Amino acid sequence: MSNSSGHSYELKDVEKQPNPTTIGVGDIPSEERPSYVYSDGAVPGETFNYGEGVFAKAQRWAGKMKIEQRGIERVPEDERHDTSMLNVSTMWFSANMVVSSFAIGVLGPQLFYTGFVDGLLVIIFFNLLGIFSVCLFSSFGPVFGLRQMVLSRFWFGWWGVKLSWSAVNSIVGAQLINAVNPHVPGWAGILIIGIITAGICTFGYKIVHIYEFWSWIPTTIIFFILLGEFAKSGDFTNLSLETGKAAMGPVLSFGATIFGFATGWTSYAADYTVYHPSNTSKRKTFFWTWIGLIVPLLFTEILGLAVATAANRSETDPNSYQIAYNEAGIGGLIGAVLFPPLGNFGRFCVIILALSIIANNCPNLYSVSLTAQITGRWAMKIPRFIWTIVATAVYIAIAIPGYDHFESYLENFMNFIGYWLAIYQSIAFVDHFWFRRGFKGYNPADYDNPKALPPGIAAIAAFCVGICGMVLGMSQVWFTGPIALTAGPAPFGGDVGFELGAAFAGTSYLVFRTIEKKMFGR
Repeated sequence: MSNSSGHSYELKDVEKQPNPTTIGVGDIPSEERPSYVYSDGAVPGETFNYGEGVFAKAQRWAGKMKIEQRGIERVPEDERHDTSMLNVSTMWFSANMVVSSFAIGVLGPQLFYTGFVDGLLVIIFFNLLGIFSVCLFSSFGPVFGLRQMVLSRFWFGWWGVKLSWSAVNSIVGAQLINAVNPHVPGWAGILIIGIITAGICTFGYKIVHIYEFWSWIPTTIIFFILLGEFAKSGDFTNLSLETGKAAMGPVLSFGATIFGFATGWTSYAADYTVYHPSNTSKRKTFFWTWIGLIVPLLFTEILGLAVATAANRSETDPNSYQIAYNEAGIGGLIGAVLFPPLGNFGRFCVIILALSIIANNCPNLYSVSLTAQITGRWAMKIPRFIWTIVATAVYIAIAIPGYDHFESYLENFMNFIGYWLAIYQSIAFVDHFWFRRGFKGYNPADYDNPKALPPGIAAIAAFCVGICGMVLGMSQVWFTGPIALTAGPAPFGGDVGFELGAAFAGTSYLVFRTIEKKMFGR
C-alpha cells in the first residue's frame, strides 16, 4: 500500500508487528528501523497500535482515549495538518500572559533594588535578546518534523544529547491560592496546579494547543483590571535610578534573570510546530512566535515592576504592599491591589491568575515528557503520556520544599536556565549559520543515523569551555566569579555568566568543530 506522501508500506497484522515505542524507534540507529518506518525516518501514526506487550497495549488504550501516542518519532508529512499561525502565536501568548511573568518583573525592585526606568530598559532589552532563539528554533519544527531535543543531535551528535521550571510556577500559583484563603496550605495549591496541568498534557499536542488558544483571554482581562486598579490607587513610585558601578551590578543580575525566563522555551521551541507542513514559511513562523512572546512578556513584567515599586516606597516602612508581599508573596502583592477596592471579586480575579499558571506549565510538562525519551532506548519504551505523569510527580516534589523560599528559588533557577541555554544556543548558532550555512546544510533523514551525525566531541568540549566562562561570570549567593566581581559592587558584583558562557562556547566550538570535521569528515 502507499499513503498520500507516496511512501509505500505493507499492511500487516497489528499485534504481530513491533510497536515503535517499545523498540525505541527515534532512538535506535537507522539500520535497526522496522520495515514500516519510512525511508526518511518518519513513523506513521497507525504503527503505534502495533505489538503485544504491556506498553503496546497501553498505546492502543491511549489511542482509544484520543491521547497523543507519538513521542520523539519523526512526524510524516501526510500527518502534518496544523496550518494555523494563530495556533503558534496563541501557544506562546497564553504561556507568557501569566502571573509567573508578573513575578519576574517584581524581582527588579524587590531582589535587585533597581529603579523603575533602569528596570524597564532591562526588561525590554533582555527579553528581545532572549526570545530570538525560541523564534528561530520554532521555524525548525515544520522543516524537520522533529522535537527540539532530537534536533540537537545535528549539533551535539548522537551521544552528546544523551524539571524544575514547572516547580517554580506551581509555587507562584500556590501563593496566589494561599493569599485568597490562608487556610489552604501551599502544598495543596501546588497539587491543584500540578494535577490540572497533568490532565491537559496527558492528552498531548492538540489538547495543549486548544487550551492555549483560549486561556490567555480571561488572564489578559484580569491583568488589565489589575493595571486599572493600581493606576487609580496612585501608589506607583518612580524609584530613583542609580548610576555607575552601583547600577551596573543590579542591572546585569536582573538582566540575567529576565534573559533566563525569556529564553527558557528554547529547549523545546520546535515541539509545538512539528505538525505544521514542511513548506510552512520560516519567516511567518518566526514572526508569529515573536509576537506571541514579546507582547505578554513586556506587558506582564513591566506591570510587575510597576506594582513592586509601591512596596519599596520609603514614606511608610513597611507599607501595606510590603507587608502583604512578606506574608503571601506574589499573591499577597496582587491582593494588596485588588482586595481593598474589589472585595470578593478581587479574590475571584486572583484565583483566575493562579489558574493561569497552568498555561505556563503545559509546555514545560508536555516537553519534559518528550525530553525524557531522548535519554535512551529504555526511556523510549515508556509511552509519552506515562512520562507526563512521572514528571508531574517529580516537579510537585521539588515545588513543595521550595514554597517558603520562592525569591531565591526563582532567581537561582532562572540564572541557571539562562547559563546553560546561552551555551546551547551559542553552539547551535555557530553550527547552523557558519558550518551548515542555514537550512540547506541539513539532511533531516539523518536524525537517527549516528554515522551521518557529528561525533559530538566538538560540541561537548565547547560546552565544557562555556561552563568555564559561566563560572567566571556568575553571581550567586554561594559563589561569585572573579569577572562578576568587577561588574558591580561587592560582595556580589554583577552577573555576566550567560554572556561569558555563550562567548566562550561559541568561540571554542568554531575551533573544535573545524578540527572535528577534518578528522571525521562529518
